[in-house]
Amino acid sequence: MTSKKSFIRWSLILTAFIVVLLILWNTYSFFQNYKEEERNKMEIWAAASNAVNEANLEDTHLELPLLIITKNKTIPIILTNEKDSILSMINIEEKIAKDKGESIAFLNKIKSQNSPIEVKVGKKKQYLYYGNSSLLLKLKYYPLVLVSIFIFFTILVLIYYRTNKIITQNRLWTGMAKETAHQIGTPLSSLLGWIEIMKLEDVSPSIVDEVEKDIHRLQIITDRFSKIGSIPQLIAVDIVAETNQSIEYLRARTSKQVEINFQAPSYPILVFINKELHSWTIENLIKNAIDAVKGKGVIDILIQGSDQNVHIFVSDNGAGILKKNYKRVFEPGFTTKKRGWGLGLSLTKRIVEDFQSGKIRILHSEIGKGTTFCITYKKERIVR
Repeated sequence: MTSKKSFIRWSLILTAFIVVLLILWNTYSFFQNYKEEERNKMEIWAAASNAVNEANLEDTHLELPLLIITKNKTIPIILTNEKDSILSMINIEEKIAKDKGESIAFLNKIKSQNSPIEVKVGKKKQYLYYGNSSLLLKLKYYPLVLVSIFIFFTILVLIYYRTNKIITQNRLWTGMAKETAHQIGTPLSSLLGWIEIMKLEDVSPSIVDEVEKDIHRLQIITDRFSKIGSIPQLIAVDIVAETNQSIEYLRARTSKQVEINFQAPSYPILVFINKELHSWTIENLIKNAIDAVKGKGVIDILIQGSDQNVHIFVSDNGAGILKKNYKRVFEPGFTTKKRGWGLGLSLTKRIVEDFQSGKIRILHSEIGKGTTFCITYKKERIVR
């Protein structure tokens, strides 16, 4: 079905392209024919002008030559002698005709448009230079207008298909998130019941406590997925404390061979975010960094505040990312790992930019030395 739609789409684009080419070719042919017609008119005009110049005062057969001369209202004409001095000008603006410099400039302009017509006056020669008529000038730019219109509508079609694709992807994200939240919810309810049984059976409190932490974690994950399918509520949160909480959770569950460092101001920084989604963002970036260092390395998280913004830097000393992939790493399905769906960073970008009005980018990366991601949010206010 998809291949059929693609075939139809490309067939329509190809057909439109062929139609435009045919129109352009037809316009070009018409332009050349009309240009030839104008030259024929100028040759007739030159012959009529010559006939009038050579006629006697008693000649009564000048009606047609005079009519031909006076009927030309659209084609600019300059008549010169053999030394290229201007003898007369017809259908040219008065401003140009009265200024010698502009007259010469206009003469040079129409010289480039058409070759001159030689006119014999007695033993002397004169040269008739003529420019393109207003209609011919319009025809000259018509193909450009047509191509511009074609490009414009092609861009509109491409934007439509791209937007439609994004909408389809968003629906898929939403559906998958809601279904995941629903699927996790059922066994989670059962686990809560088993916790109560464990307490009644005098199971070690430390074991029950750890199981409760993981169940609480599952509840958070369920809540995260449910928020993907709806507009999350943003509240003023101390981003330092929330980030630290997520780091501490992962630090306790990460190999000791991975060193996770955290630096931040000693005072709260309030930002409008969603707690659960922010925690998910930090965890995704840290897990991505753990994969980059292959389970052994250093990960640094730094929070810095400026006058209006707060920046969260997540750095690792892992494999690094090629510069050409800086934007691609945020695309759904893109991954450099042997395993994985390539959804982590895509989801992170969606949370940061679409849900929390922030920005995320790769600040710096070098192959074999590591990568630094940067998240930027607008600050609400600073409490010291």
